[in-house]
Amino acid sequence: MSSERLYTFETTHMALWAEEVARDQGIPAEVVPAPPETKAKCGLALATLERFTSELTGALDRAGVEFYPPDAA
Repeated sequence: MSSERLYTFETTHMALWAEEVARDQGIPAEVVPAPPETKAKCGLALATLERFTSELTGALDRAGVEFYPPDAA
């Protein structure tokens, strides 16, 4: 069973841009409220299943989206 991973962001703009990048790449992900203990400054996180973490990280890097990876959340 895969678990959910959360990417966190400094700004709402970055969170929404990350969701757009994921959608454009066909990676299942959705913007969700960030848990209070995360590094999210904007209160939002991008959730995806663990099995998509590597693919999503690469896509966000290539697009220039600034994020905290799931292990830093």
